[in-house]
Amino acid sequence: MTTPQNPSGEDSLIALYFKPLATDPGAFGLVDDAAILSSAGEDIVVTTDAVVEGVHYLATDPPDSIARKALRVNLSDLAAKGAEPAGFVLTLALRSKEDAWLRPFADALGKDAKTFACPLLGGDTVSTPGPQMISITAFGRVPKGRMIGRTGARPGDLILVTGTIGDAALGLDVLTGGAAAGAVASDPAARDALISRYRIPQPRNALAQAVRDHATAAMDVSDGLAGDLTKLCAASGVSATVEVASVPLSTAARDLVARNAVCVETLLAGGDDYEVLCTVSPAQSDALIAAGQAVGVAVTAIGTIVEGRERPRFLDGQGQELALKRLSYSHF
Repeated sequence: MTTPQNPSGEDSLIALYFKPLATDPGAFGLVDDAAILSSAGEDIVVTTDAVVEGVHYLATDPPDSIARKALRVNLSDLAAKGAEPAGFVLTLALRSKEDAWLRPFADALGKDAKTFACPLLGGDTVSTPGPQMISITAFGRVPKGRMIGRTGARPGDLILVTGTIGDAALGLDVLTGGAAAGAVASDPAARDALISRYRIPQPRNALAQAVRDHATAAMDVSDGLAGDLTKLCAASGVSATVEVASVPLSTAARDLVARNAVCVETLLAGGDDYEVLCTVSPAQSDALIAAGQAVGVAVTAIGTIVEGRERPRFLDGQGQELALKRLSYSHF
């Protein structure tokens, strides 16, 4: 992102909407084509996620919610690694440069960048005839050698998850006229809550240090709890058992399941939760749960890591394994 003396349309767009977001000295006010990210002996954690119109958000979604989702899905990854946000670079593929879309997008992005102490460092803007796409690469800092990966889970560890599971999948179902839409039609508060969970994730960055201090392995739940736990177990060379009754659900989700409006598989395999899934030794679990309570984030134990390499088992209230037809969202 550069701004020369005779600005092009792209340069004017950058100067107008995004230069005010580049508050870190290493961004050089977006007048250069590179930035500096300083480090005082820490490891730099790098993560990237793109959100594509029609895949990760709907064309009718408000631009401010799109901006927040684009940044927050990356912040969620940093939280699960135990990393503190340091900054991000942004790539925008736009069909047009309308102020009515760009102004609320940039304003919301700037507010979140300030809230999460993750300033814009640079990026690129391009035009596209196809769906819009926003790609963010975020950087975080952890003390040397302290990043929490997926490979540290050990038999006997407890499986913990933050927040509630399945709300975002239900929110998308509401927006697209699925079964959940009719079921919450008479409950606008539940409808709005589910849609909000889909549109605006709540990354758990307030728990980054606690994850770093107590977890043995961690990742965020982006493609679905069942599928993401399967990935974590595969990386660690272990298996798991999950008590489905212990999986935390919101009041709206629990009500929909009780009324048979949706099945529990929809919640376990639905994407876009952006909660932290981690494994913790039993001796450390209370400390992580207490850390969550201190910042207003529920942390719930849902199962145990066990020996073996088979797919994790999800058990109902009678101890019978649920036969899940689908584990997670898949792009392909």
